[in-house]
Parts: sequence; C-alpha cells; structure tokens
Amino acid sequence: MTRHRVSIAGAAAALTLTGVAVAAGTATASASSAAVASAPTAAVPAAALAALPGTDTVLGPRVLVLDPSMGTEQIETAVNGIAAAQTDDEMGTERWSILFKPGTYGTSEDPLQIKVGYYTEVAGLGADPGDVRINGKVEVYNRCLDNGGTSNCIALNNFWRTLSNLTIQVNGAGQDGCRASANFWAVSQAVSMRRVEVTGGNLSLMDYCTAGPQFASGGFIADSRAGFVINGSQQQWLTRNSTVGGWSNAVWNQVFAGVEGAPDDSTFPNPPYTTLDTTPVSREKPYLFLDGGQWAVRVPSAHTDTRGTSWADAMTPGRTVPLSDFHIARPGDSVTAINAQLARGKHLLLTPGLYDVASSIQVRRPGTVVLGLGHATLTARRGSTPLKVADGAGTVVAGVTVDAGERLSPLLMSVGGPSVGQGGAASGRGSSAADPLTLSDVYFRVGGPHVGKASVSLQVDADHVLVDHTWVWRADHGVEDFTGGVLGDDERWATNTGTHGVIVNGDDVTATGLFVEHFQEHNTIWNGERGRTVLYQNELPYDPPSQAEWTRPDGTLGYAGYVVAPHVRTHELWGGGSYVYNRNDPTIVTQHGFQVPTTEGVRLHHVLTVNLGAGTIRHVVNDTGGQVDTDAVGVPQYVAEYP
Repeated sequence: MTRHRVSIAGAAAALTLTGVAVAAGTATASASSAAVASAPTAAVPAAALAALPGTDTVLGPRVLVLDPSMGTEQIETAVNGIAAAQTDDEMGTERWSILFKPGTYGTSEDPLQIKVGYYTEVAGLGADPGDVRINGKVEVYNRCLDNGGTSNCIALNNFWRTLSNLTIQVNGAGQDGCRASANFWAVSQAVSMRRVEVTGGNLSLMDYCTAGPQFASGGFIADSRAGFVINGSQQQWLTRNSTVGGWSNAVWNQVFAGVEGAPDDSTFPNPPYTTLDTTPVSREKPYLFLDGGQWAVRVPSAHTDTRGTSWADAMTPGRTVPLSDFHIARPGDSVTAINAQLARGKHLLLTPGLYDVASSIQVRRPGTVVLGLGHATLTARRGSTPLKVADGAGTVVAGVTVDAGERLSPLLMSVGGPSVGQGGAASGRGSSAADPLTLSDVYFRVGGPHVGKASVSLQVDADHVLVDHTWVWRADHGVEDFTGGVLGDDERWATNTGTHGVIVNGDDVTATGLFVEHFQEHNTIWNGERGRTVLYQNELPYDPPSQAEWTRPDGTLGYAGYVVAPHVRTHELWGGGSYVYNRNDPTIVTQHGFQVPTTEGVRLHHVLTVNLGAGTIRHVVNDTGGQVDTDAVGVPQYVAEYP
C-alpha cells in the first residue's frame, strides 16, 4: 500500500474544478502516517440498527436491506451510523453489506447522503443499475491520521469497500460549496466501483475539500458510466469497460481498457495514460438481485475484446441462479459442512463476517459460484490453505478476502492445483477461453489485523484464468504491536513472512487490475505462456533490514517486483509500476523493477519505477530505464515500450 505520494505530478499549481481550487502537491514523504493503525472495533450505535426494521434477514444480521418506503432520515441514521463506526476501523472485525431494493431514494429537496467506511459493501438489488436511484451521494472522504488534526488527511489507507449496481444522481443540497461540487470517492486499494452510473455532477476520486496533503492511491472502476471524472491525486487507477464524459489528469499510471471517452495516450508519458481500445478478456462480477421479487444471483458471461458497459442496451448477458441453489454460510459454520454442500452441487454465498478456516474450502465442480458479501474474510488457521479451487469452466470466486494466520501456510489460495483434483479438466470442462475460471475482487493479506505467515498468497496453475481486480498485500502496518526498527520493521520482517504474492503457472492467464505489494522476494512471478496484465501496481517491501537480506543468492541486488520467467516466449503487460521505499535502510539498492526475457514475444507497454522517499531502483526493466532514488522523490522513470 502506497503511503508517500505525489499529489498531481506535472500539473499546474492548481486545478480549478467546478469553482474549487485543487492544490497540486509535490513529492512528499510522511513517515508519521505509516504508524497509524485502528483501534478495536467500535460498536455500531444501537439507534442505527433500531432505525431499520428486519435487519436479521435470510442473509444474516450484518446485511441491511433497505426499501424506498423508508424515510431518508431513517436510512441516513442507520447507514451513517455504520459508517461512523467503520471510518477508522481499518483492522477491525466488523463486516457489512447494505443493500437497496429497487426504487428511488431521496428527493431533490431532501437528498440521501451516505458515507461508506471500512469493510462495507453498498449495492443495489436491481437487474440493472438504473433500477436503484439515489438522489444524493454515496461518498468516501479523506481520513485524518494525526489524532484529530488536519495536517495529514489522506485517502492512502481507505481500503476494503465496495459500491455497485446503482445510479447516483449527484445532489449536494445542504453541503457546503466544496462538498457539493462532486460525489467524492477518495479510496485506495481493495476498493471497487462496479455497475454504477453517476449523473448530474462530477465523480471525484480525490477529496480536495479536506485539509491536505490529500494523497490517494487507488483503484478500480468497471462496467460503469460517469460524466466528468476528477482523478486528482490518484497515483494509479484502472478503469475498465466503462463510459466517461471526461478525465481530469494523470499522476503516474492511469490505465483505461475498453472505455468509451478514455483519454488519448499518444503523448505518453506526458500525461502517463495507457489506453486500450478494448479489454482482451472480461467477465463482470456476479451480483445479488431481486428477480421478480425472489432472491437470485446474476452471473455474467465472459467476453473478449469488449468495450463499454455490459448493461447499455439490455440486461447484462449471463445466467441467473436462484438463491435457493446457494448454500448460505455464516461465520462459525464448519468447513466440513460447507464442503458437503459444495459437493452436492450447491453454490456458496458467504455472508459478512470472519471465517476461521483450519482446513481448505474446496471448490471442485465446474461452474460453481462463490460470492462473498460485505468483504467476507477467510482466515487461515493451523497453516491451512483456506481456499482451493479446481480447474473448471465458468467457476467464479468473487468478493472474498483471504487472510494469513499465525502458522505458516504454503498458499492462501490455489487455483487448479493438484491438491484439489482435476475438477472439470478430467471431463473436458476445464477453464477455457470461452468460459474462463474467474476471480473478481479477491483480496489477500499477510499481517495487519494480526500476525500472518504465508509462503505464497495466490497461485494459479490452471489455464485460461481471468483475475479481475485483486490486491495481494503483505502488510506494511497493522496492530501487531511491533516496536523494533523503523515503525516495527525489524520485527515485521521476521514475523509477518510472505515470500511471493502471486505465482502464475498456467497458460493464457489474464489479469485486469493486479495490485501486489511488499513481499520478501519477487512479488509476482509469471511462468505461464501468453499471459496478459492490464495495470500492474507494486511496492517493494519497506522493511528489508539490510542489503544482505535484500540480495539474491546469485548476487543480484534485490528482487524485481514483476518477473516473467526466462523460458516464456509470449507475454504482454500494459501500464505497470514498481515503487521503492526502503525506510528501514535507505541505502538498499534494487537492480530493476521488472525482469523479463528479451524476446520479441514478451512486450511491456508503459512501465515505470518511482522512489517514494528511500532506497534505489537502478533500472525500470532489465537494464533499461533510468535510476530512481532520493534525488528525485516521486518523479517516475518511464520505459514506453520494451523491447
């Protein structure tokens, strides 16, 4: 997770957006922000829940189902009560799903204005985004990390929240002039906006109304439509299969794939846009909805070379699965019981909460859907691999977070590995180009809320897999009470151990939105042929204690953030960044950010390295590209095309 940021690199001294001056920052390091972790979970005010009848639904007590017959004040009291409890609860245990039945909420005179905190999903229950209309706002603001002051207000830690399947008619009535100027969505990693339409006002990915420095480090939009989008201080961002009326600026790495209205990238790196006319492989995330008044899950189909939203002309193509075909799991359910239901052919719906997993949940049958609500979290116990997914056509895992536990796990998630059997591959129903096994909004953590240890977080052994937005994070901060070194880094390095974030062994694997950070050797290793990545964001670990600990056995200085194996003949990456901040020992050197075989079939488009305040990367890719170090903090070195 990126904590030391440039706000709007290369911009003028200020941008004027709808009459609001937005300061353009300069490269700044702020080590104090990294020390902040959350307090114990705050209780949601009883009045918030009492304001809503029937919160204990079939989907569990942490799912709020809202109806347009409820009053605006009633809904705001409940939802903003949850947000108040979750706003600073970065490492907490509460999980929430807030669902809106079809209809209109708020009026032009009395708009519905709600906020979204940690581990909260806000979603509409319509078949299409237009079925749920919010006249008002759904917002995330900067978080101030200086004990109630306003000197360090940023969005860098605004993780783990979801907005989907609704329309926002922007209405800032009652807010001050700055706040009324846009719908603010100031977020960073592990945050997705999907199937959302924003009309009647700007969508701002930067909170320029809170006191500075206003840094942000997101993020991801897919299958959405908006008018003018203010990127502001967002250092990197992926927008996929959407429509925008305009885009304000870029900082380091703004990527667009299949986006109508996307900016032109012909003058890269000024500004640093990367624009693909179409998305090579896409499948939209499954979503819960009311089908004729009955609960169901829509499972979109996969497509190639797509552009624009999936719902522009009709309902998103795909299949509808009634909720009766799902096993609805709640925290405390045994893995044995969950696996028995999966073996019977049930799909799996994980309701919000924490699930301790001491043996693997095994998804063996092709076409199985595993859908998490409210950032449902699987935590490894006794060194388990919490989730094993067999090779299977049409299998989808979405909306799930997987945490390492205190005992070393070899893997946190395996896809197509031998330990879960051949799955559909044995019967000819393996993942395919036409129906790829898909991971959507699946996140991983090693450390943070507790000590964590995992050799590899995600390993993909199946072919034709689509990874659509993931954040794989070895935590650079948390509540583990480390004290040694800089911000506890001496203890963190030896205790929260994670060798690699992602290893891809399968062929024809595509990743759209791959964020991998802080692992102790190569963050990502790609061994399969014909791999493709659209936007890669990486931070090398902050906490190596010395150059000796950050030197490979062959004497190479450091471990590249993204490695394509020497035997690979075909691979392509669009828009990749690797950043360095060796705060524990600023003299540490890394030879290169990206390491790939030099062959015509392996091509990197628009890749960069950045220094965030300490340490050095000598080259961008292999021995090409300039050095980043503390002589130019926050100033990227780019390679437009390699080779």
